[in-house]
Amino acid sequence: MLLKRYLEENGTQTADAIFEKAEEGELTLVFSLWNIGEVLGVLDEKRRRKNLSEKEFKDALNSFAGELVKLMRLKTLQVIPVLTPLLTGTWELVMSHHIYEADALQITTCIQNENSVLVSGDQKLVMQKKGLEALHNKR
Repeated sequence: MLLKRYLEENGTQTADAIFEKAEEGELTLVFSLWNIGEVLGVLDEKRRRKNLSEKEFKDALNSFAGELVKLMRLKTLQVIPVLTPLLTGTWELVMSHHIYEADALQITTCIQNENSVLVSGDQKLVMQKKGLEALHNKR
C-alpha cells in the first residue's frame, strides 16, 4: 500500500487518505525499514523497464523521501529496524501460511509493535493476518 502513495494506481486514494490523517496527527504510521527498500526497488524496476520516465522516477523518489522526513519530524511515522528478533518472528508465518517473507515481515512488524491495523494492497497478505484489523483495497 505504501507505494500507492507515490504512483497513481488502484488504491492511491486510500493511501492518500491514510497519509493525510498521519500528517494531521490523527494516526501514526508504522512500517519496517525493509518497506523503504521495497519502495526503492519497485521504483527502480519501473524506471529500468521504462514504465516511469527519469523525471517521474525522481519526482516519486523525492516525494517519498520528503514525506518520510516530514512525518518523522511530526512523530507520526515510526520506521522499525529489521533486527534478528523481527526476522525470526516471520519464520512461523512463512512455514505455516506459505507466504513470502516480506509479507510475513509486515504482519510480524504489526504484531511486535502492538499495532491494531494492517493496511495492505495484497488481499492474500490480509487473509493471513493474525489478530489484526485489516484494511485493504480490493483489486
